[in-house]
Amino acid sequence: MIIKLATALVIGALIVPAAAYAQDKMEKKPAATGGVRENVSDATITGKVKTAFAKDKDVSARKINVDTDNKGVVTLRGTVNTQAEADKAVKIAKETQGVTSVKSELKIGK
Repeated sequence: MIIKLATALVIGALIVPAAAYAQDKMEKKPAATGGVRENVSDATITGKVKTAFAKDKDVSARKINVDTDNKGVVTLRGTVNTQAEADKAVKIAKETQGVTSVKSELKIGK
């Protein structure tokens, strides 16, 4: 029993630093300019954009579909009530961390 416990502790002690190192490598990677930038996953970006839409009273988050590719390009699809709402949705998406560009395929109408 003591040997199993000791083995589990040794394995745990070896895995934790490796996992932390791997996570650190995923979060930060050198940018083309030589600096360090955050590497944000497409799912994280999509979630941040949708959350920002939900917080904004002028944008109907339920009517806008948000897709993000692996390069941070966000595509907005759906139907909004006004051009102002479409413009605001694009602005919010562009201001979201990790977004490199926004493609709007939003349609105006009810």
